[in-house]
Amino acid sequence: MNAPVILFAYKRPHELKATIQALEANYLASESDLYIFADAPKRPADAPKVAEVRHLLDAISGFKTIHRDYAETNIGCANSVIRGISQVLANHPTAIIVEDDLVTSPNFLDFMNQGLRQYAQNKRVYSVAGYTFPFQKPANHESDAYFIPRHSPWGWATWADRWQSIDWDMADYPAFTQDKAEQRLFMQGGSDLLGMLRDQMEGRADAWDIRFCFNRFKNNGLTVYPTISKVENIGFGEEATHTNIYNRYKTQLDDGTQRVFTLPRIVQSTEYYQQQTLRRYSVPIRIFNRLKTLAGMR
Repeated sequence: MNAPVILFAYKRPHELKATIQALEANYLASESDLYIFADAPKRPADAPKVAEVRHLLDAISGFKTIHRDYAETNIGCANSVIRGISQVLANHPTAIIVEDDLVTSPNFLDFMNQGLRQYAQNKRVYSVAGYTFPFQKPANHESDAYFIPRHSPWGWATWADRWQSIDWDMADYPAFTQDKAEQRLFMQGGSDLLGMLRDQMEGRADAWDIRFCFNRFKNNGLTVYPTISKVENIGFGEEATHTNIYNRYKTQLDDGTQRVFTLPRIVQSTEYYQQQTLRRYSVPIRIFNRLKTLAGMR
């Protein structure tokens, strides 16, 4: 049985239209249940776009079943995601999550479901990612995927037991702030992670994914990524909630012809891809990208 798909939306009708078209074009769409969660306007000015979004959501077809949940009051980005995923995973062992600024390849659901099946019993695998940077694949890397100690929220999947083990209140955080060795280990997934975690815990951000990443870290978990991206993020416009204008995450989207994948049998971080990821999130590269944003580049 295929994992249900969860789609989150808010007030970006233009991006959502592309997201819907791509999801409907997935090979496994007609064999998958779809759960839709749409947040309510935060301000009166948001109401027209929220209404337009819901009109698009009402027109979705092509899935096995479709369940719609439209909030009556604004829940907020993080709480909306946590609530929706928790609701679905209370009744299903797995779920695939997509937000309203992502374009998926036709084989996205194939990759997600294969990853969920293959690593279901290995609790070290915390999630299956659909997005990857356009890294050059080494000639000796025979698999269609790799592992690194970093979660990606852009088209991903997880299991109910992993999700339900998460401490969203972060009881371990005070001790973590006093342990420099732990902080260095946490940043093996990227030098930006510590700052994002601090922003969340000190009230400067409202995010669920960095808390998911922290719990993954505390349990020595890994995320499996495709070597060719099954997801493209198109949410770098004015309506984006947590992204800047310059899209430093441009990638090459899979053409979608492959439907069966060779996934790693051994669950361990893939050195080459971890080093490439660390470089992408290094301080010099992030400064360079910030300058591009300030210069108005895309």
